[in-house]
Formats: sequence, C-alpha cells, structure tokens
Amino acid sequence: MKRDDEYIREMLFEAEESSSYQYLASKPYDDSDEDKKRHYHAELLCDAGFFVRLNPEGVYRMTSQGHDYLDAIRDETIWNKTKEVAVSIGGGTLSMLLGIAVELLKKEAAEKFGIPLP
Repeated sequence: MKRDDEYIREMLFEAEESSSYQYLASKPYDDSDEDKKRHYHAELLCDAGFFVRLNPEGVYRMTSQGHDYLDAIRDETIWNKTKEVAVSIGGGTLSMLLGIAVELLKKEAAEKFGIPLP
C-alpha cells in the first residue's frame, strides 16, 4: 500500500478536531480496504512520531510533534506549495515535508512581518 500524504493530513485534522484525545484506527478484522488504509496510515504516523499507539487494538493519540506537523501544513497554500516542492524533487519523507512547510512558513512570516526567523 502506498503512503497517501493527503490522507495523513486528513487523519491529523480529524484527530485534532475530536473531543477526545484518543483516535481510533482499529486493526482491520475484515477485508474493508478503508479500514486497512486507516490502520496502515495510523501506523505510519506512529513511525514518524506523530501518533502514539495507546493499545494494540488500534487506539492512538496525536503527539506534540504531530500537532507541530499539522500546524506547519494547516494552511492550504503552504500545503500546496509543500507538495509542489516535493513533487519537483521526486517526493519526500514526512520529515522532509515538515521541513519544507516550516521553511515556507518562515519565508511568509519574514515577508509579511519583516521578522527573519531562524
């Protein structure tokens, strides 16, 4: 299964908007492609440090690093530019996408407010 960065972004928004800190992406016990995709991507988010698995049945919570990633890619314009840069170099890891988004945010802040950020 391929990693779907748009799907990951949607999952992070969904986790953030929940009234609970717990995010459910249960292990698929049937052949539902959607359940498999959801669980697989939750595991990828764990691999990246953006989610932590709370139990083996598929309950997760978003980490501070996950919130940071979401904050960096929250703005649609920044997200689209981030994807554009990644595509132009042939792809990128989640940490690379975070780095690209952060640099784009810094550039925007510098241009908008005249504040150079490290």
